Amino acid sequence: MTVLVIGAGAAGLIAAGTAAKKTDKVVLVEKNDVIGKKLRITGKGRCNITNSADIEDLIASYPGNAKFLYSALYTFTNYDIIDLIEENGVKTKVERGGRVFPVSDRAQDVVKALGKYALKENVSLKHANVKSLMIKDGRVSGVKTDRGDIYADAVIVCTGGKSYPGTGSTGDGYKFAAQAGHTIIEPKASLIPVITEEKWVKDIMGLSLRNIRITAYNEKNKKVYSDFGEMLFTHFGISGPVVLSMSAYLRNIGKEKYRIEIDLKSALDDEQLTARVIRDFEKYNKKHLINGLDDLLPKALIPVIIKLSGIDAHKAVNEITREERSTIVKLLKHFPLTAVGVRPVEEAIVTSGGVKVSEINPSTMESKLVKGLYFAGEVIDVDGYTGGFNLQAAFSTGYLAGDSAADSVSSYM
Repeated sequence: MTVLVIGAGAAGLIAAGTAAKKTDKVVLVEKNDVIGKKLRITGKGRCNITNSADIEDLIASYPGNAKFLYSALYTFTNYDIIDLIEENGVKTKVERGGRVFPVSDRAQDVVKALGKYALKENVSLKHANVKSLMIKDGRVSGVKTDRGDIYADAVIVCTGGKSYPGTGSTGDGYKFAAQAGHTIIEPKASLIPVITEEKWVKDIMGLSLRNIRITAYNEKNKKVYSDFGEMLFTHFGISGPVVLSMSAYLRNIGKEKYRIEIDLKSALDDEQLTARVIRDFEKYNKKHLINGLDDLLPKALIPVIIKLSGIDAHKAVNEITREERSTIVKLLKHFPLTAVGVRPVEEAIVTSGGVKVSEINPSTMESKLVKGLYFAGEVIDVDGYTGGFNLQAAFSTGYLAGDSAADSVSSYM
């Protein structure tokens, strides 16, 4: 009996290796010439494997359909994937925010470990492009590829979403699911750079800020996100780790605008920052304001702050009033931007949307519509925040799908 897995990414490699423990034959079909193509570039080439959070905090890190993941995350936990990676030769480490990386900081080492787990003697890797599923009498019977038909008793779709299409994630899985009668929730960008209303951002594109706190408010002035980290100005708006995390919370962006505030001096409270500005102004008291903030801010940001303050850039520092100084302090603590959109879905780290979860059995990952058809990974309408949560969802659903598919073909004999 044969289990066929479409896609040799995070979910597919785990699914294939797991199914191979319980069934005679597994066929892993990958359209790229290498396995784990997208995995190799995740985490800037370092691969944020998972997160060390406890299971309930892990579940709380999925804004989209977290309840659907209960069985998968409890069946194959974050510590299970860490053990699996280490058992296959790659040591791991935990960094800020519970992020788990390989000690080597090399994503390709993680791909090697997963490949070692997946490509057992009874697993056949075929490089082919799947065109469609073969379904007969309400049961999947294999796939049609550009290199011929492949028959199987169970098929697991692990094709990813629509992000990073250059790695092979071109939405193929949505097509297969739709062919089987599944509802596809429109794929949208999640963990994506943000477009701002302010056009002056292009004047400081490339400027990176560390140790800032960013906070987002919706149109009802409700705080929807706040976190500490790094960000980057771009020609269209803002990006960087903390911005990508924030984007997952801006669920109505495009329909509404979000007010963004950046605390440029998060280590100082208002009183401490005021004292710091006073000291700097005393030091540069004979200079113009444009030259009086050099110790406080990156050079590229100074003209922006001054313009937003409404103070003459060439006003002598010793002539700055207390009110003007307070305006500068307020800007440093509440630097304003307006988020109006996000970049195209193809630029997203992950996509939200995909196969509707109510049409998949969460205890097995099997389709409720077609027997022997399973789904795992980003093709399902589940998405998490940054920090290793999306890869964990792929690993957990991949494991559950592989295990369940192998059990089903065994009982089908």
